[in-house]
Amino acid sequence: MTVTPRVAFVRLLGYAFSAWAGSSSTAPRKVAAALFAGMLTLGAVPALAEKYAAFVMDARTGEVLHQDNADDIRHPASLTKMMTLYLTFEALDSGKLTLDQRLPVSSFAESMAPTKLGVRVGQTLAVEHAILGLVTKSANDAAVVLAEAIGGTESQFAEMMTRRARQLGMRSTVFRNASGLPNDEQVTTARDFAMLGRALVQDHPKYYPYFSRRSFAYGGRNLPNHNRLMSRYDGMDGIKTGYINASGFNLVGSAVRDGRRLVAVVMGGKSAVARDNRMAALLDDAFSRGRRSDPDAPVVARAEPTERPVTVAAVSKSIPAAQPDRKPAPARGIGQLAAAVVPPPADDAEWGIQVGAFSSKASGQKALSDASRKVPRGVKSEITQVPTRKGTVYRARFVGMEEKVARSLCDRLRRAGLRCVPVSPSEGL
Repeated sequence: MTVTPRVAFVRLLGYAFSAWAGSSSTAPRKVAAALFAGMLTLGAVPALAEKYAAFVMDARTGEVLHQDNADDIRHPASLTKMMTLYLTFEALDSGKLTLDQRLPVSSFAESMAPTKLGVRVGQTLAVEHAILGLVTKSANDAAVVLAEAIGGTESQFAEMMTRRARQLGMRSTVFRNASGLPNDEQVTTARDFAMLGRALVQDHPKYYPYFSRRSFAYGGRNLPNHNRLMSRYDGMDGIKTGYINASGFNLVGSAVRDGRRLVAVVMGGKSAVARDNRMAALLDDAFSRGRRSDPDAPVVARAEPTERPVTVAAVSKSIPAAQPDRKPAPARGIGQLAAAVVPPPADDAEWGIQVGAFSSKASGQKALSDASRKVPRGVKSEITQVPTRKGTVYRARFVGMEEKVARSLCDRLRRAGLRCVPVSPSEGL
């Protein structure tokens, strides 16, 4: 890939951020801060005259299906809230937050520019309402409420956002706030946000259905989702719109057809309609070039996250131990955990790890088989059949472990390049 001056700049900016955030001593932090300030003073920030950029990828394989100015530096605008939500979902999974937890509203959160829910200092906002406020209304005040709850301050949360972006492979992204409100230093690329869209689908299938909410009732008002393309593009179930003057009209979209999910990004549209039309055309073209059904593609049931399946039919089996004459490949980042044999589960060992949700049982079994060498021998696997309004989804999970083990193993699996999410006993194991 050719490294343009714009890409080189933002990577230097990222390195400056990493040096600043990664050091606890004063001198290196001052050097990094001076480097960043000097870049700005010398006019190193690239001009953003040409705003249009686009990127389309296959959500399962990561195959690039279309790219146009994909690595040119852009402002994310409210696409930023996708990372705010990603970290919120991680906080929910870790137990730091709960959906019904009420978070305090600070004067800073109240001061945010529209669009917003209109919360007031001294009030509280439920985590789930904050999530829905971001997804539908793109509420800037709700974004700050979440940022302060997770990071302490919005600026500290923005550092967390940038660090997580690096871990997800978003090499050209720097965050300075949780909302996407104008900030010259907050930059990204179409490629990076396609990565983030894919990560939301694969890392957080339990929460991803929030993005398909068409509206949200709050404070006596019905707040429609800004992503109007969902109402007219078959198979689209998210993800997020964004607009500031410096960015133009942005959209990260995801759609499923014939079991195949695509993630697409359009940045710099001249209007919301023009942006939506371009997104629809890109998706149509990408789907038409791969019409065969992809049975191994993970799918997400289009049901509200709080819904419970009417019935669940489970088929369980144990992963066979490796044959004596065939040593399993070492798992990257797993260390000794992968070589251990899990002891018999305790009475409260009802947690598990979900590695995907699929449109066919065979695809779920394949995913478990692919991941089997990355987990300790003896861990049980399970395919759970879940009926939804759009058809049957097969959830592929490793089960029968304690919460601490499930979370630790899932963290290590992610570092080894696998997608997973820990699931609790209340989530239908």
